[in-house]
Amino acid sequence: MRIQIRPTLVFGSKNAKDPAIVDLVWLTALLKDIDHGKTLMSACKKMGLSYRNVWQKLNEVEQALGFKLMDRVRGHGSQLSEYARYLIQFTEDFDQKTMRLGQSSLSHLEEGFAQFRVKAKKQWRFASSSDPIIQKAVFDIGGFELITAGSGEALERLLNYEVDIAGFHVSDPQSSQIIAKRLYKEGMQIFPVMKRVQGLLVAKGNPLNIISSKDLLRPKVRFINRQKGSGTRLLLDTILAKEGIDVNSIRGYQNEEFTHSAIATAILAKKADVGMGVKSVALENGLDFIQLKDEIFFLAMNEDLSTNGELAKLIRKIRTLSGATPGYKSIGLKRQIAGWL
Repeated sequence: MRIQIRPTLVFGSKNAKDPAIVDLVWLTALLKDIDHGKTLMSACKKMGLSYRNVWQKLNEVEQALGFKLMDRVRGHGSQLSEYARYLIQFTEDFDQKTMRLGQSSLSHLEEGFAQFRVKAKKQWRFASSSDPIIQKAVFDIGGFELITAGSGEALERLLNYEVDIAGFHVSDPQSSQIIAKRLYKEGMQIFPVMKRVQGLLVAKGNPLNIISSKDLLRPKVRFINRQKGSGTRLLLDTILAKEGIDVNSIRGYQNEEFTHSAIATAILAKKADVGMGVKSVALENGLDFIQLKDEIFFLAMNEDLSTNGELAKLIRKIRTLSGATPGYKSIGLKRQIAGWL
């Protein structure tokens, strides 16, 4: 656990139930990157953030403040406004003052937390992308509260200290390196635990003769999708983009489920003809499977937790189960995924 005093901007009335909150440390780090000659796009990539989400956040902050943080100059990119420079200076001054003032108080708070941990068994909060191996490992080991979330959401919850562990999967080294850079910057540790196969789940015998993602364009094929923010949804969208397939041309693309098992159930109930999922779920439900992509599944957590004995048991259990399950392969060494971290 890491405890910090960080300045924030809170927009909305005093009694607002859901006020907008902006972390000034995050905001000024972004602004300083831009001031050092980076474009907004490159600054977003450095932080491992979505350009669209950051652009929207900056617009919201500027609207709430009533002045511009950046001046967009045609042919010269974005330049910081005088207000942005004031905000950077304020945040730096705040950090210097609270660093001295808050150190003793934070130490006292951490000591108090440590005493409570001794008195009660820790229930580690684990946000993870949907996966049957993860679910079984958590059930077998115990002591973990599993929260099913898309890979992106799981990582954001970890970085916001809402959970202790995040489980996420990535299908290409470049994306993996971007995510790893952001996690390492925040003091997180990453453990590769397994490789798994993702593909298309179809009814037994594949009655519609679906063999690739291009078959999703056929008018009679009903697709069932994973929810926005899930790693499986991102993987599908990446595959479709490379194939030049317009998602709006896929019948059922907007229909969503939140787990691999739910996709299989929808196909078994004949509510859909095809959906994305892992091979093991297809086999368990008697469905056929068309392989599309291998991907690596990782666990991320803060450095203190990375040496915890209970977490080590969980990682060993995941690797053991994945090594014995069709469609999976156990990964125990980082050299097995050279170039991904």
